[in-house]
Amino acid sequence: MTASDGLWSIGELAERGGVTVKTVRFYSDRGLLPERVRSAGGHRRYGPDALDRLRLIRSLRALDLPVPEVRRIVDDEAGAGGALEDAVAGQLRQLGDRMAALRWREAGLRLVQECPPQERADRLRLIGAVTAPPSTAPLARFWRAWLPPRMSGRAVAAFLEQAVPAPPDDPTPAQVLAFARLHALVTRPCDGSARPRPAAHRSGPGFRPEVLYDGLGEAYELAAARLRRDRAPHPGEALDCFVAAYAASGGARDTPDFRRQLAAHLAADPRLDPYWALTAEVLGPRDGRPVPTPGTTHDWLLAALTDEVAARAA
Repeated sequence: MTASDGLWSIGELAERGGVTVKTVRFYSDRGLLPERVRSAGGHRRYGPDALDRLRLIRSLRALDLPVPEVRRIVDDEAGAGGALEDAVAGQLRQLGDRMAALRWREAGLRLVQECPPQERADRLRLIGAVTAPPSTAPLARFWRAWLPPRMSGRAVAAFLEQAVPAPPDDPTPAQVLAFARLHALVTRPCDGSARPRPAAHRSGPGFRPEVLYDGLGEAYELAAARLRRDRAPHPGEALDCFVAAYAASGGARDTPDFRRQLAAHLAADPRLDPYWALTAEVLGPRDGRPVPTPGTTHDWLLAALTDEVAARAA
């Protein structure tokens, strides 16, 4: 029952709201549940509208929303405005991050559980160096140091989108191991020879790296389409785009002699095969086939160029 003045005591409100008096006092002290008046004895008195507000607060707290977020929502037209939508979206993002972290930890534990006992120490060391879910920042730093200088942020970002694999949301133990090995590869101490740059990066003053990498990105996409169809390396649009990127970036013409010299230069360039092999493992197969990477498409294009040069020389 409500008192004759239509107001409730703190105990009455707590009983109707299904909470303790301590809880009502906590919300009142923080301004979430203001009392209507105080009695002559200084006791809190609440109006019937306080019950709806209390139930809203309980519902929001059940969603694990922090008290400051709850305050914004109840002050925003009792949760009818945009504050509730923003808070729920933020909570969903946090929950998604926590679930992703748990999936990576689970896959990491399975990796250790399923490996032979003599390999467990090594695998623990590898996966222990990687956060869950893992950050791709070390991979991006590796490529920023490897790419030619004077590239714009746009060009670097476009290359990183192709070269840095996004960690899967629901990884297998094999993908966790591959990413951990990839992380170890790019963060190992450099002895001065571990990350040599290709010859194209050491071109003369007129070298235009953005022209090169814009063209290579297009060529890699064209070659990836051939790789997905299991096409053997062959001349055509993808190879022409590949060669044109190198020619235009150095101010040269695409001639048979240029192609011969380019094939020789690229064949002698340092290789990053372990990086691309691990990247393919992290990405996992699609339709039962490995996902093409910039490394595999580059190899396909180089093989096409080498075959073409050899055929002309025959």
